[in-house]
Amino acid sequence: MATLKRPGAPDGHVCGIDTAMEVIGGKWKVLILWALHEQPHRRFGELRRLIPGITEKVLASHLREMETDGIVDRVSYEEVPPRVEYALTKDGIRLNEALEPLAAWGRERQQAVGQRPTPAATESMTPRHVLR
Repeated sequence: MATLKRPGAPDGHVCGIDTAMEVIGGKWKVLILWALHEQPHRRFGELRRLIPGITEKVLASHLREMETDGIVDRVSYEEVPPRVEYALTKDGIRLNEALEPLAAWGRERQQAVGQRPTPAATESMTPRHVLR
């Protein structure tokens, strides 16, 4: 994701939230993080199935950006057929842990306004230790 230089900020960031939002900005990156947290090593097709509505083009683009940002590792195996797996780096794991309170807030908000989360969102996108 391109960084917009903001006036008065030497590196273009106003605060830590600004920096974090640059890395996780967009509709899909947080869901990719949760999917990779649920099972550490995922293939592209698995991620695509776990995140309904994401296109292959967007998933590939986001994975490349997340790899460039150092939160996702891409491992290519020399096999026939070729196999590529994605996993969170240490920074990706730390970022996911930082997002846990936001996920809890979202669940509480859904309950407060009378929305029910979809079963797929509750089971697939929420780490097991958060469900307790």
